[in-house]
Amino acid sequence: MPALRYHARILPRPGTVAAGARRARSRAVVITAAIGLGAALIAGCGHAQASGPQLTVFSAQVSEPNSAGITDAYVVIQNTGAAVKLTGARTSAGGSVALRSPAAVGTVAMRTVAAITIPAHSLFRLSPNGSHLLITGSGPMTAGREITLTLTFARIGSISVPAMVTNPQTGGSSYFLN
Repeated sequence: MPALRYHARILPRPGTVAAGARRARSRAVVITAAIGLGAALIAGCGHAQASGPQLTVFSAQVSEPNSAGITDAYVVIQNTGAAVKLTGARTSAGGSVALRSPAAVGTVAMRTVAAITIPAHSLFRLSPNGSHLLITGSGPMTAGREITLTLTFARIGSISVPAMVTNPQTGGSSYFLN
């Protein structure tokens, strides 16, 4: 079993010019997985370099749930390493989270998928008309509050990130404005 090492640090969200309280909530989390350590030590190498995907998660947002308790979550992920799969998610507000992607290229019809691939060396957006997270049956979430999204990646593990609850209909933040 390869050894895993996680490194997380808080960074300001790029391009943010908001006031101090919002800037404090606007964070990115960096995670690095060093997967090759065990193999390097077994091969007799005295020095193992960190390898594997490095993910930076920016701008996690959740829309306020509708009257049926259904909402979406959007996240911007930068991957500076090899491709990695997002295989699951959960929220601090409870409920269940499904991974959703377009049923076909160029359509808005969505389907539930087992994983969402984050391409190598890319800035990938979970977005309203693309792959995103569908949250059902959660507890109350109101605009302006922060919840925690925990994203699970294959071969890396889980990472928790803060997500702002937004309501674009009442003039609150939206995915497109941040």
